[in-house]
Amino acid sequence: MKKIKNYDALTSHGDIKSRKVVLDITEKTLQRLDAYHRIKSIMSLEGDILHIGTKTWDLSKKKHVYLLGAGKACNHMAMAVDEVLGDKLTKGIAIVKISEETDHFRHTDVYVGGHPLPNQAGYEACLKILELVDQAGPDDLFIVVISGGSSALMSCPIEGISLEDEIKTTDVMLKSGAGIYEINAIRRHISAMNGGMLAKRIQSVGAELIGFGISDAVGNPATGDISLPYEKYASTPMGPDKTTLEDARRVIRDYNVADRLPKNVVDYLMNVGPEGETPKAFPDNTYFLLNTLPDSCIYAKAAAEEMGIPAIILTSFLEGESKDAGSFFASIAREIQAYGNPVKAPCVILSSGETTTQILDNSLITGHGGPGQELTLSFSILAAKTKGACMLSIDSEGTDGTTPVAGGICDSASYRTAQEKGVDVFGALRGHACYEALEEMGDAVFTGNTGTNLCDFNVLYIPELEGECG
Repeated sequence: MKKIKNYDALTSHGDIKSRKVVLDITEKTLQRLDAYHRIKSIMSLEGDILHIGTKTWDLSKKKHVYLLGAGKACNHMAMAVDEVLGDKLTKGIAIVKISEETDHFRHTDVYVGGHPLPNQAGYEACLKILELVDQAGPDDLFIVVISGGSSALMSCPIEGISLEDEIKTTDVMLKSGAGIYEINAIRRHISAMNGGMLAKRIQSVGAELIGFGISDAVGNPATGDISLPYEKYASTPMGPDKTTLEDARRVIRDYNVADRLPKNVVDYLMNVGPEGETPKAFPDNTYFLLNTLPDSCIYAKAAAEEMGIPAIILTSFLEGESKDAGSFFASIAREIQAYGNPVKAPCVILSSGETTTQILDNSLITGHGGPGQELTLSFSILAAKTKGACMLSIDSEGTDGTTPVAGGICDSASYRTAQEKGVDVFGALRGHACYEALEEMGDAVFTGNTGTNLCDFNVLYIPELEGECG
């Protein structure tokens, strides 16, 4: 099944040749990243013996086997585990961002949580998870599948802080310009689930935990052999947390958000003692890391080279303002095509990371959008000077920001198309309404759930100028 659902529409206009290069690389990359296939490649059941990578478990010695999951790639992760375990699975609870018609579960209840902002359904699902954990015992096994987005989807604030407080906290921090690590430093320390608190709860009843994770954190190295247990697994609800209370306090000060966050959240974080710290180690748990953020660029580079196009990975640490990144990539494209620096055209430039969009005043918002859409729409302005240049930027899990699309794709003809259709590109960027602009231009990329979650994935293709030597 194709990942890019509107491929034909996206290649019906603009620089079609360049668009096909970019979209074909993206399609091959997303196929290879799908967590359903990653889990099925290392997990199997033979009678009572569960095989995961290099390790085995005798399920006849387990009273109950439970599946818990949350995240934007949770659909595919949970489906794989549910399918492998079959009737050996006592019960499963999964919190997803979008429920798809193609999702199929036998023993797992699925709840649609809120993302990027938490919602009531996610909160109620968390209460059911905690109830399930609290009645478990030492003879039980929990298999937990977690991907990015779990901090919002698995929302369960600590006593004294309401769901509304957590929603407002998330909204303020996402618009503050802070990076995801900084945002999580605050969210994890007001949660009964995140920052390792779920694992701590499972540990308290003596049950065993096996975790499957996808890491979308900027800075983690590429995965190696995923069949080997990952010793350094950290963060998310099922692993130890690297952020600290002092990190949370510093973020409040650095981004000057104390007056905008709920008062009881600020009071708690600033005054709680060591008892409010998140757990820092779970040596008895077994974790398998399926993918990390650099993997998308590595797989895309292989796909481009299979197509006979030279490719370089510019960075897997991309952060900062999305629209500024778009302008930067357009200038890179122009340099490459004009002067062959740092590589000669034709070539593919790959990057990943997590750019952000700072919004200090909600009254400025005139539509919908997300970082990938802001990046590509901004790219279109200067890309008009580089013939055939084409760039895609998507949130690899399939939904960018507050929209139902994965991101956008623009080429050197896109800005002219926008003008012909009466789309005010600059106004859309100022009003954070890039979704509406790209939809009108026919440049919004739709995938639905992709089965992975590795933050932003960017592909830039620069052809050589006609008449130039290859």
